[in-house]
Amino acid sequence: MDGAYKMEDRTSLVKGAQDIAKEVKRQTVKKVNKTVDKAQDGYTQRSYNRFQGEEDDEYYTEGGHYDGEANEDEGSSEATEGHDEDDEIYEGEYQGIPNTAQNKDGMAALGEPKRDDYKDRRELETERKADEEELAQQYELIIQECGHGRFQWALFFVLGMALMADGVEVFVVGFVLPSAETDICIPNSGSGWLGSVVYLGMMVGAFFWGGLADKVGRRQSLLICMSVNGFFAFLSSFVQGYGFFLFCRLLSGFGIGGAVPVVFSYFSEVLAREKRGEHLSWLCMFWMIGGIYASAMAWAIIPHYGWSFSMGSAYQFHSWRVFVVMCALPCVSAVVALTFMPESPRFLLEVGKHDEAWMILKQIHDTNMRARGQPEKVFTVNRIKTPKQIDELIEIDNDTGTWYKRCYVRVRTELDGIWLTFMRCFSYPVKDNTTKLAAVWFTLSFGYYGLSVWFPDVIKHLQADEYATRRKTFEFEKVTDINFNFTLENQVYSNGMFINDRFTMMKFKSVTFEDTLFKSCYFEDVTTLSTYFRNCTFMDTKFFNTDLEPYKYSGSRFINCTFEHNKTGCQISFDDDYSAYWIYFVNFLGTLAVLPGNIVSALLMDRIGRLTMLGGSMILSGISCFFLWFGTSESMMIGMLCLYNGLTISAWNSLDVITVELYPTDRRATGFGFLNALCKAAAVLGNLIFGSLVVITKAIPILLASTVLVCGGLVGLRLPDTRTQVLM
Repeated sequence: MDGAYKMEDRTSLVKGAQDIAKEVKRQTVKKVNKTVDKAQDGYTQRSYNRFQGEEDDEYYTEGGHYDGEANEDEGSSEATEGHDEDDEIYEGEYQGIPNTAQNKDGMAALGEPKRDDYKDRRELETERKADEEELAQQYELIIQECGHGRFQWALFFVLGMALMADGVEVFVVGFVLPSAETDICIPNSGSGWLGSVVYLGMMVGAFFWGGLADKVGRRQSLLICMSVNGFFAFLSSFVQGYGFFLFCRLLSGFGIGGAVPVVFSYFSEVLAREKRGEHLSWLCMFWMIGGIYASAMAWAIIPHYGWSFSMGSAYQFHSWRVFVVMCALPCVSAVVALTFMPESPRFLLEVGKHDEAWMILKQIHDTNMRARGQPEKVFTVNRIKTPKQIDELIEIDNDTGTWYKRCYVRVRTELDGIWLTFMRCFSYPVKDNTTKLAAVWFTLSFGYYGLSVWFPDVIKHLQADEYATRRKTFEFEKVTDINFNFTLENQVYSNGMFINDRFTMMKFKSVTFEDTLFKSCYFEDVTTLSTYFRNCTFMDTKFFNTDLEPYKYSGSRFINCTFEHNKTGCQISFDDDYSAYWIYFVNFLGTLAVLPGNIVSALLMDRIGRLTMLGGSMILSGISCFFLWFGTSESMMIGMLCLYNGLTISAWNSLDVITVELYPTDRRATGFGFLNALCKAAAVLGNLIFGSLVVITKAIPILLASTVLVCGGLVGLRLPDTRTQVLM
């Protein structure tokens, strides 16, 4: 009987224990599911009140403390070390709900989400996409809480210096080319390479540095690329040979190519939605300031040939080299200032670095609040959603592989990663946007840079035509026993004879000798500019301390002639560039005309929208090209140049804003870098095509530029409107 009662009690005890276990399991599953639902819905279903602290909030605690300790000791709380108040370790990569129970053999407990080990890549990517969408909404609210103030303005000026360096780089080659090609003996056939090689370097640099910014960070990538630009730009001012100078400018362009895509990606990620369009447009003004700075420095420095020194006859440092040094200063200033700025918190969250991002966001908040006179206002953010990190396994032989093999594998891995990120710019959902943006970038760049090189060349040809009308021509002249010690300018001698003449302490400027005989003549201390001896004959003639290089004697013969103490290199004459001031002044006016367009685009960007600004500006720029038919004088062409630049800048500003807003964070700099590289390729193509058409006809350049600009504007109107969306 006692045994029966004992058996019945045991059965009741087991049954009660089973009921309790079932209830515990049911409550556990319910709690976990409820918590996961909260984490997923987060900012999409809750209002901004969670920043003031709500009950049962998984991201924020009451009182605004980061896990209760953050405000007492910034950066040293348990939260930043990966623990909460109860010393629970949370998932550092996900920053979501801590895992509760896991059995010892590693299998997921009943009712728990499946572990990453048992998910395929498609499931992980789906979860990452959901996390990114949640982060986009949450990050926008966090930036709004941080406010817009001192931190953004400090970063604005730092990044502005980098963008200013890009503007300087575009103008510097055009300004130094006339003096450099004379100083380092650049032949006419090779002078075009100097401008093209800079754009080539910028094209490769934009693609590379943009991709690297999505791998290692915006700040680090920008620091490296600006350092490369500053070093080689400074070095190019001291080199003497044309080949080395070309190489330095190539690497200088490669470095500065990363400025535009990284700067706009960087700055957009610390701006709230309602501030983004306006302040990115204000940032564009630094590119204009760079152009004005380059024009002013060229105007003030290059024509002053007294600003030079020489070390013997082998090393010459003329004023145009001083100008190159001055143009490197914005880049150096940007590098120094960047060392004091933090990384983009949006990028850090994208790669799972929660604690670092939180500290930077708190720094932004505290900096702005102190500037507003509200130092007591606390940063209420507790946890920030970070997207699920999908690890890529890289196998490197550390035991048997050599150091250079490991370096090669790492470099190849980074390059492969950049390429894979680039290919993702052509996948859903950004594929269509990339195609349309590529068309707009190409057409705008082709038309803008094509006409930009066409305008100065047309003005130069107008000046050359006017200069040619004053040219004096002498045929079958016989000059005997004359001592030339004055300047000969703008003259042509053909089928003449110079017998027993002396040319001493004089200059030849734009003088051409054709089929002319020089017999028993003497040349001493002669300087030449655009002077050539074609099919001439020299007999019993002596050359002493002259700069007459072999390429100036095309088809000529020398009979019993001597050359002594020839000047090495091509010497710059003190009055060689008769139009230097005029050309620099024209570029200065053209760049200054961008200012009204910049102000208008900044004020209206968020009011009328990016697409209206982009399409309207490109269409109006295309229509304005038709007025070039009436450009028959220098003053009219300068007026057309200013009008065209003022209309086009709004399209550039809106295109920059649209590009950063259409790409997600993990592809933003890569996509921008690709489009900027395409822009430089279109610029080179435009320079080649429009430059070859300058002397033929002006009908084709006008129609070509108008067509591509209008077509690009119509394509731009088909892009999605990004005015009201958060950064993806």
